[in-house]
Amino acid sequence: MFLLNGNTRIDTTGLEHQTKGIENAVAILKRDQEKVFYTTDEAGGRIVLQESNGGLMEEQYRIKVRTDVIEIWAEDELGFIYGLLHISKTYMGILPFWFWMDQKIEKRERELLEETDFLSEKRAVRFRGWFYNDEVLLLKWNYNQQGDDGWKMAFEALLRCGGNITIPGTDKMSIKNRQLASDMGLWITHHHAEPLGAGMFVRAYPELPPNYLQYQQKFLKIWEDGVAAQKNYKVVWNVGFRGQGDAPFWEYDTTGAFDTPAKRGKLISDIIKMQCDLVRRQVEHPIFCTNLYGEIIELYDKGYIELADDIIRVRADNGYGRMVSRRRENHAGRAEAMPNPNDTSMQGIYYHVSFYDLQAANHITMLPNSVEFVNRELQEVLKNRGDALWIINCSNVRPHTYYLDALAKIWNNRVIGDEIQSTEFAGDYFGGYDSVAACFRQYAKSMISYGTHEDEHAGEQFYTENVRLLAHQIIADRANNCREVRWLSGDVSLTEQVEKLCGICAAGLSGLQALQRQCQTTCAGISEPQKFLLFETTLGLQAYLHAACAKGTVLFGSGYAALQKKDFERAFVLFGNAASCFERARQKMRDAEYGVWEGFYFNDCFADVGHTAYMLRKLMGYVRELGDNGRHDAWYRKYCLPREDQGVFLQLVFDQHMEENELYLVMRQQLNMDVDGDL
Repeated sequence: MFLLNGNTRIDTTGLEHQTKGIENAVAILKRDQEKVFYTTDEAGGRIVLQESNGGLMEEQYRIKVRTDVIEIWAEDELGFIYGLLHISKTYMGILPFWFWMDQKIEKRERELLEETDFLSEKRAVRFRGWFYNDEVLLLKWNYNQQGDDGWKMAFEALLRCGGNITIPGTDKMSIKNRQLASDMGLWITHHHAEPLGAGMFVRAYPELPPNYLQYQQKFLKIWEDGVAAQKNYKVVWNVGFRGQGDAPFWEYDTTGAFDTPAKRGKLISDIIKMQCDLVRRQVEHPIFCTNLYGEIIELYDKGYIELADDIIRVRADNGYGRMVSRRRENHAGRAEAMPNPNDTSMQGIYYHVSFYDLQAANHITMLPNSVEFVNRELQEVLKNRGDALWIINCSNVRPHTYYLDALAKIWNNRVIGDEIQSTEFAGDYFGGYDSVAACFRQYAKSMISYGTHEDEHAGEQFYTENVRLLAHQIIADRANNCREVRWLSGDVSLTEQVEKLCGICAAGLSGLQALQRQCQTTCAGISEPQKFLLFETTLGLQAYLHAACAKGTVLFGSGYAALQKKDFERAFVLFGNAASCFERARQKMRDAEYGVWEGFYFNDCFADVGHTAYMLRKLMGYVRELGDNGRHDAWYRKYCLPREDQGVFLQLVFDQHMEENELYLVMRQQLNMDVDGDL
């Protein structure tokens, strides 16, 4: 039996090629030893890293456990990293999301390991990793602000899931983090709007329009500098030209030079060829990919874009897990984006478990579609030869661990579903409570359906974004509809838009409330305080966010209906009740911060639940101007003064003029419209 304890030494002296990635993995294993084992005088065995020199595949590792030594054999850096992390998980019990899911690590003196010989298998996907996109929560999270600790934990989780590549943030954050990601052994690739990982033209030349035809040499210089800055990293070079920012370049063109699909496709094709040549001048044997994203896939599928055979074609889902083109504003083309089994070139996918589309996506809550659905879609991707590169949009990690864990199992050769995933995840992080697994299974079943397609289930942006837009429209111009909401309603009246949104939420509200109650009951039945807190601040939080925000949206619709009837007092209170729902949701997020999670939800600026409440408060002020008088004393007299004093005008008021929230609290009580009764 091999004795593994806190004194077990890790020996790398036999390696000809020491790397920072291997050093980091050794440091992780040593840290895990300190977490798992008590201090003891008992001698432990040795863990020895050995180069196999041709006996193993890329990234593969062999672990031989003997009575006095554990040998880790590998061909390359990632092989050794995965071997070390295998020991951490298999023999010490450190789970992939130990940090992100607050794993309680039970200390012990030692582990006795039987002799064995383990050979890792080839994974289903060649390049597989996460894009830390829309990472606004990480940016101002207290733990992350102390240095790079949060990002180290983010990259470590990816490695523990068997990932090997990352887009290490968005825009400037990606550039800042790529050295750390590389030092941890990861490959680097790039955002589809940032070819070659270069800086943005509009940042380098803020005074100039980002017009390629006019400033070709400036674009070329930016790209050359980007390649030079990364040529010593392991990189899958993203080539392409979509535009500056997350929009096509022809939206910025004023010359009319790209007014046809053929012209747009030719420019993209020419630029990609030039970018590949540029990389080859600085890098030996480069690997390339290009993103067939949004409108680009339509150009490619119609034959307007020409690509060399050695470029990985990366197709994207629509943000909701379905491999069709995404909806942009009011256009939902749903062009097929599944890899083509007849395409002999390398293919991959860009897939979302988190998305931000200013319409109905999820960012602070989980993907609103089932594991069964995701597994079915991704198994079809693999069947169709889409196994060269998977980039998963993971945003801020913690809200999405359930689905990130599921996808990692798929790229590690497993076929899974809701029953398997919920049971395993509950067992790993919640001690195996069946009621916890049942809540995870129920989550996707409870999400609101806003369309006819299987994937069209609503994330939290469905409530927050659309309520804000409609509130603005009501204040600014009630005579016209809200253009940004036509994707949902069509070009109908503002009243019909409000009724459409709020009617959908009303139809799905009971299911969300049932999920919330199920989570509350489950939480009450968890006896261990640590797991109680974890459940309450993860799935319990997300169930509450959906239920509270959906209820707030329904109340917003009721308030608007009262406004249309010129029942201003009732509209005022109903809008206040709606705001209270969103405020409670925001507070629930802040209450979910503890320990290392202090400040995690502080920068919720995408869903921005708090700003939704603010817009509803503004709407209350608008209604007050319509229903109260110019001196703001009519509602005050009616609801704050005794009946016998309401008609006496010797003194106009007896208190300072009340602000909307003060008046709302009084009117809510007087009208018997307490929000608690509505939730």
